[in-house]
Amino acid sequence: MNSEDSIGIIELGNINIKCLIFKIKDNNESEILSTSITSSEGIHNGIVVNLTKASKAIRSCISITEKKAKILLKKINVVLEGPEFLSTKFTKHKKINGSKIHKDDIDFLLKEAKKQLILNDKKQSIIHIFNHNYVVDGKAFSDEPIGVYADSLSHEITFITIPKNNLKNINQAFIDCDIEIERLISNTFALGAKLLNNKELEFGSILVDIGFEKISLGLFKNLALVHSITLPMGINHITKDISKVCSLSMDESVVIRNNIDFSFQNNQNLFDANGYLKNSYFINSSFRKISKNLILNVIKARLDEIFETVKKQIIVPEFNLNSGIGFLLVGGGSYLPNIEKHCEKFFGPRIKKLSDNNNEKETDLEKNFASCLGALRIIKDGWETEAISETVDKNAKNISFLAKIFRTN
Repeated sequence: MNSEDSIGIIELGNINIKCLIFKIKDNNESEILSTSITSSEGIHNGIVVNLTKASKAIRSCISITEKKAKILLKKINVVLEGPEFLSTKFTKHKKINGSKIHKDDIDFLLKEAKKQLILNDKKQSIIHIFNHNYVVDGKAFSDEPIGVYADSLSHEITFITIPKNNLKNINQAFIDCDIEIERLISNTFALGAKLLNNKELEFGSILVDIGFEKISLGLFKNLALVHSITLPMGINHITKDISKVCSLSMDESVVIRNNIDFSFQNNQNLFDANGYLKNSYFINSSFRKISKNLILNVIKARLDEIFETVKKQIIVPEFNLNSGIGFLLVGGGSYLPNIEKHCEKFFGPRIKKLSDNNNEKETDLEKNFASCLGALRIIKDGWETEAISETVDKNAKNISFLAKIFRTN
């Protein structure tokens, strides 16, 4: 098969690396050619911490997928997220003085915001720009108000950036695999594109991805990612707390964590009639009395800290938790029993879990490759509110990925 017709996507996770290859058919429908999942090494929270291991793991995952599809990729799209990703919002203004608003007016405001961002922090590189709100003479427009007569125009723009050194290390890992990065895509953006419908994306939704050692928050409004942050805490922190406070092995602590009812009301399967951890949960350790209150208090304290931290990040004024906006819990942590019940105490009763939507019709592809499928949608169809972060001369075929990202003119 001609590799020119094939498009690759790879997701770099803490636990697994996932790769997907697809092509766009003549009817503009996408066809999945192959997928693969391999163990992740050398990568932690979106950062390359061991270049040799990361390159080897990436090469292995891509190679398996290429062999299945019987093609050889030259470029690949990379999906990732990390605590060092920054979300920066600007509101720029321009006087129109009763004239029509032209495309050049909007481009001017975008360029001014970009200049300010680069001036404020030269160590960051842009991976996404979202145009999510226009205000014309005090009135909000969700679409570009081109052709509208106005006295003033305000434009709200969100930039998602990554530290340049992180980007260089990621790029080097792929250079070592003899493959070029086509573009980077935020995992939160990709998940929103896959899991939220157009109504949820337009009128407002909160997406919280509870992972192994990180939690990513995405606020979506007017078909744009208007705020995003990744926090360096996850369900493994709960496991570590149990292990440390109760002097249990990590394996034992994982089993306890996965069997806790996170409504903190029904945990008879864990504790005996006297309120102590049952003997059956001592896999590696000798049995001793560990009280129900101790374990539940440890877990609740960490969970409260997590949700309080997330709540403080819902800083966009129009995201009032009482206004009926959607709230979706995803990621491995969303599968913990009744975690949404505790989540409701912080965010209200409109909590939905991705795991609640799982049914027999849902394929392994949809369960395991949600981020890749979201990236597929973004790549194939484009995204209405996403601006092109860098303009590259189409004739400059040999320009490197880093040159594209770092170009500021």
